[in-house]
Amino acid sequence: MPEMPEVETVVRGLRKVILKETIADIYLNAPKINADNAPGWLETLGGKTFVGVRRRGKNILIDLTDQFTLWVHLRMTGQFHYVPVDSPRDKHDLLELTLQNNRHVLRYRDYRRFGRVRLRRTDEVMHEKGLANLGPEPLEINANDFAERCRQSSRMIKPALLDQTFIAGLGNIYTDEMLFAARIHPRRLTDRVSRRKLVAMHEAMQTMLKRSIKMMGTTVDSYTGVNGRTGRFQKYLLVYGREGEGCPNCGTSIRREKIGSRSAHFCPRCQRVG
Repeated sequence: MPEMPEVETVVRGLRKVILKETIADIYLNAPKINADNAPGWLETLGGKTFVGVRRRGKNILIDLTDQFTLWVHLRMTGQFHYVPVDSPRDKHDLLELTLQNNRHVLRYRDYRRFGRVRLRRTDEVMHEKGLANLGPEPLEINANDFAERCRQSSRMIKPALLDQTFIAGLGNIYTDEMLFAARIHPRRLTDRVSRRKLVAMHEAMQTMLKRSIKMMGTTVDSYTGVNGRTGRFQKYLLVYGREGEGCPNCGTSIRREKIGSRSAHFCPRCQRVG
């Protein structure tokens, strides 16, 4: 699933190409998307102009004229593509918006079809479940608040970091890398981690996310930006996806374990349970 840096890259890409453009025509090939919206939503969407693109956690919010917002969650394989109007459609192109003032279309592609595209009123969208209950943004929370947030609960730290109500935007890739950088075992309880290590993990988190954004994110499966280019940060991953390889610090084999319902990659020597 695209995480915060990948979604932020898509948001920045959309801002470059669709702002002030008007939707001239719409193609839909997704009963699930249609079912997620009120009757007549395509007619409402038609003729609207893009006025803003923003992100909250892993959610993309595309603001339109007349106080409407397209709320998009890419889930596992969702992608946006900005392409010439005569580009052939793929069978996985579920939604296509033809732009009035140029010869391009904006396509939403999702070959696993887990993503969500919903049209909502702008003044109501942030009250929707999935947005209203999100935790703080990882690049906005300071070190003291981050450490205090961790120490106020007692739960395994990897599932806590994946909980979008705890902190918004993180997923398997960056949590594994953050925990490795701070030498914290993914099963360690949040209230049993020293403040020093939590501050170190906060610094690693912010440094890593900023660097990944500069590199257009991490591509380990299907993620691409709006321009079709893949990310580059995967070249710098130290533990994620490296099961059985030697730890870059001590040479011990990287281990992969299922914790809760998700996998975790870590070095059993550098990251001790305690």
